[in-house]
Amino acid sequence: MTAAHATGAVGTVGAVFRVESVSMAWGPEAGPAPVDALAGDPAPRSHHLLPSVRGDLSARTGRTDEARAEFARAAGLTRNARERAMLTDRAEPPAREGP
Repeated sequence: MTAAHATGAVGTVGAVFRVESVSMAWGPEAGPAPVDALAGDPAPRSHHLLPSVRGDLSARTGRTDEARAEFARAAGLTRNARERAMLTDRAEPPAREGP
């Protein structure tokens, strides 16, 4: 964790990464409340990282429909083609196996 993270002096991206760090340290159940708090701020709402982190937390807790919706939303917000492709893939339902 950087000094900016420790003191709380972070921008939008830093705040989203801080939430992801908390969820990695304490489990995905620890992430939704800080993510929800960020959702009230207009800057993170318009950034693809917030729904991407929400999607990741939802996927890790088994809420796949919610996760896919967040990944689709994140894909629509990013301007990076590779990120959009990855997020679009994560938004798709898993391929069915077998006959």
